[in-house]
Amino acid sequence: MNPQNKTKKEIVKMLLKNKSLDNEDENDLMEILFNEPIAIDVDKQAEDAATWKDKLADTVTEKCGSWGFIISFVIILIVWMVVNIIMDKFYYGSAFDPYPFILLNLVLSCIAAIQAPIIMMSQNRAAKKDSLRGKNDYKTDLKSELILEELHDQMSKIQSNQAKILRLLQEEDK
Repeated sequence: MNPQNKTKKEIVKMLLKNKSLDNEDENDLMEILFNEPIAIDVDKQAEDAATWKDKLADTVTEKCGSWGFIISFVIILIVWMVVNIIMDKFYYGSAFDPYPFILLNLVLSCIAAIQAPIIMMSQNRAAKKDSLRGKNDYKTDLKSELILEELHDQMSKIQSNQAKILRLLQEEDK
């Protein structure tokens, strides 16, 4: 039977459902797995499939999760408060956001409301990449296991044949 008669999908479904494969199906599966590369570069595949929105979410997550962002944000907050306190104290009533900094609270709330979903989008993409990595690892492990099993069988046959040859040589010597 040609391995192309049964699709990979059918053979893998049989394997995943723990149905026992007959020898022909097992040989077909091994031939498919041996002759085709199954390992993929998950990062490259995810990068190729990423839209500009995905890339933007990743960039925002990367930048907002850095020490540079945190330090600069803290500096901006301190400058905002100091400027408003000085303007309120020395230029009575001319502060654009006097204490208790209601405008600053509004800005921070808006930033948090926008930043949180963007970070979650990026995390969802990372989870999908991890899932793809796991599936890829499973396929690679399966292929390695089947190859090792096949090599073990071949080694057993070689040892058996060597034992037969050795017996024949010993019989000739007698």
